[in-house]
Amino acid sequence: MSTEQSTFDLDSWRTRPALQQPQWDDPEEVRSATAELAGLPPLVFAGECDQLKERLAAVARGEAFVLQGGDCAETFSGASADAVRNKLKTLLQMAVVLTYAASVPVVKIGRMGGQFAKPRSKPTETRDGVALPAYRGDAVNGLEFTPQARRNDPSRLVRAYHCSAVTLNLCRAFTTGGYADLRQAHAWNQDFVAGSPAGQRYERLAGEIDRALSFMAACKIDPEEFHGVEFYSSHEALILEYERALTRIDARTGLPYDVSAHMVWIGERTRDLDGAHVEFLRQIRNPIGVKLGPTTSPDDALALIDRLNPDREPGRLTFITRMGAGRIRDGLPPLVEKVSQSGAPVAWVCDPMHGNTFEAPSGHKTRRFDDVLDEVAGFFEVHRALGTHPGGIHIEFTGDDVTECVGGGHEIVEDDLHQRYETACDPRLNRSQSLDLAFMVAEMYRETR
Repeated sequence: MSTEQSTFDLDSWRTRPALQQPQWDDPEEVRSATAELAGLPPLVFAGECDQLKERLAAVARGEAFVLQGGDCAETFSGASADAVRNKLKTLLQMAVVLTYAASVPVVKIGRMGGQFAKPRSKPTETRDGVALPAYRGDAVNGLEFTPQARRNDPSRLVRAYHCSAVTLNLCRAFTTGGYADLRQAHAWNQDFVAGSPAGQRYERLAGEIDRALSFMAACKIDPEEFHGVEFYSSHEALILEYERALTRIDARTGLPYDVSAHMVWIGERTRDLDGAHVEFLRQIRNPIGVKLGPTTSPDDALALIDRLNPDREPGRLTFITRMGAGRIRDGLPPLVEKVSQSGAPVAWVCDPMHGNTFEAPSGHKTRRFDDVLDEVAGFFEVHRALGTHPGGIHIEFTGDDVTECVGGGHEIVEDDLHQRYETACDPRLNRSQSLDLAFMVAEMYRETR
């Protein structure tokens, strides 16, 4: 391990420009909240972070595929058993489709259990001549447009921790307690199959899996992997006071881990090489991601590798591209080529959501399913042409029957958006659209092998 990574200063980020941070009214409230967080138990363990790093190393080698997804911005009210189960069920169904239809091991990472803060393009929001602080996620303030709700309140960081703990506890229970048993694949679909083309297609695949499992049982083969799944948590490491308070020194290695999640990432707005986010994340030993938008140059990518993974540790760094459907085919090849030539072990993951957002005439932010699919297709085309590995997808979805993105098997149109537009921030794929995407991604992946 290099000198840079074996010595660390977990507060060095405080001397760097820290973008997208809330303006807190009272520094004493911040100190009180972070002191409380620092005394709370870890949400994840360092050994689990290392295990995910091993799985992502396999992705970088071309041996596995990442499925990362969940809410754009979790809400405190969404930390319920039903909401968590529905998101997890959708993720499991997508993973089954990808694993079986594409014949590839799938690394399952939830955008869950910590995604309570969001960057914003403007610090304030104005309605009818009234300006209030922008909604920055439930970890900072409330969605309701009132001075009381929009006050940036550090005590919400503590509540975000507790809602994350509830969510992760439920996920662990579901993934290890029998719910994720592959023989439950039909049960996950009972509420969905009759009225959904995607559900019907999934049910046919579940029948094929049943037959395969019956054959294996007859051969006295019953792998442990069929009874539970590995599930990892992730979120954008946006609010640095929160991440710092939840960073611990691992007793095994003497190195720092951010125990708020297994994997954390730096956003497109905060990936400045000299900024506070890069400075903080280079110190921790979790697997980390960086969002790369259409303005990223090959030199930017190489500089991020040098700063965040100077030892070229496999599984340490994931690049999550978010170019937009119209730019992916031109913007991605120079990045992949330059990074591949450097020999750095990077997992490439496609975020087809954030570059494809537009405002419908109704005023709703939305995304076209066809644009999402086209960006994924472009991602696969680039990697196929370069002989590199398309390592995964990173999507915003919900397990509920919302109407937030247009298109998909049910052909949601812009006039439908108002019916169940429930997101606290960005539009999400619903369950049917998510499964449609999984089947199509599986087909694309098969073509690259």
